[in-house]
Amino acid sequence: MSIVSDAPTPSKVELTNEEIFDAHIDGKLSVELTSPLENQRDLSIAYTPGVAQVSRAIAADETLAARYTWTDRLVVVVSDGTAVLGLGDIGPRASLPVMEGKSALFKKFAGLNSIPLVLDTKDPDEIVETLIRLRPSFGAVNLEDISAPRCFEIEKRVVEALDCPVMHDDQHGTAIVVLAALMGAVKVQNRNIADLRIVVSGAGAAGVACTNILLAAGATDVVVLDSKGIVSRERTELGPIKADLAERTNPAGRHGGLIEALDGADVFVGVSAGTVPEEIVATMADDAIVFALSNPDPEIHPEVASKHVAIVATGRSDFPNQINNVLAFPGVFKGALDAGARRITEGMKLAAAEAILSVVGDELAVDKIVPSPLDPRVAPAVAEAVAAAARAEGVTD
Repeated sequence: MSIVSDAPTPSKVELTNEEIFDAHIDGKLSVELTSPLENQRDLSIAYTPGVAQVSRAIAADETLAARYTWTDRLVVVVSDGTAVLGLGDIGPRASLPVMEGKSALFKKFAGLNSIPLVLDTKDPDEIVETLIRLRPSFGAVNLEDISAPRCFEIEKRVVEALDCPVMHDDQHGTAIVVLAALMGAVKVQNRNIADLRIVVSGAGAAGVACTNILLAAGATDVVVLDSKGIVSRERTELGPIKADLAERTNPAGRHGGLIEALDGADVFVGVSAGTVPEEIVATMADDAIVFALSNPDPEIHPEVASKHVAIVATGRSDFPNQINNVLAFPGVFKGALDAGARRITEGMKLAAAEAILSVVGDELAVDKIVPSPLDPRVAPAVAEAVAAAARAEGVTD
């Protein structure tokens, strides 16, 4: 028996090309002063000769840079423009408006300074080396819109090379919010994640990270689909990332494709930009959960899915239960920086998911399994939880 909400859906926001392009004229970011520059005295303090004293002090003790520059609280949003939104490989310059937007979200929701850094190279060696050389200029790295499977190698190597928080948001931001939403859904239904048969459609950046965090949260039966069907041990053409997934998922040894995977499944997580026919969704278990996250077109329209399942979420703002990365990344980075964390751990990500869900509180319902992305309570709650987890795990300075 499906549980279908009668609550009205949010209205769709209508946008015109003129207002979109007007809002992007000269970019979306600017630098603001934190010290006055009104007279000769101000100039002498902020710049020469006064600034030389600060530079001498930092030269003698490099740790003072954290106090007397913005470095320690600066996030760089780094992309090579190879996997931008639903646009694909459009290059670094075309990706810049997206990275500026990401930096704007850091400022708005977490109060963090952030700058976009787009790199005119697809070579993982060059990307890693560039960030190593630029390390004195920033305090954290948000990797963004880098294509799979290169994104896995690049993130791993950057994490190993730098002594600061690093996260590829397309992977882990998505995974954190998906987990928060699923925890909300099972709480509404009085179920347990460990008892669910979960299907993740997509074995790219988001799909791999979602699978990993679901397993870490206690899921015991996860099936992953790629363009060729169910990822299983019997497939001999799998690369290392998918081969590893095959070893840790699909415990029943299922074979086939979407039809076989969804038959009787409790949860569908779509992160593959594919489509799911209504008749296949209809074969899912009673009280099933569908997260159709492809944008702008979900794998199945929410109104169609709702005829057959109990809870539906999408990545869109004009339907209930929007699964949006902005619920996670501002607070995750703020919490990591607040705690002086050297890296972002799995425990910190799990803490972030739990904090997101905690904001919903008594408002939890089938049409509100996560808070609104605009809820001002989210980032502080996530930051506090992430900082506490970082200290508990001993990854702070």
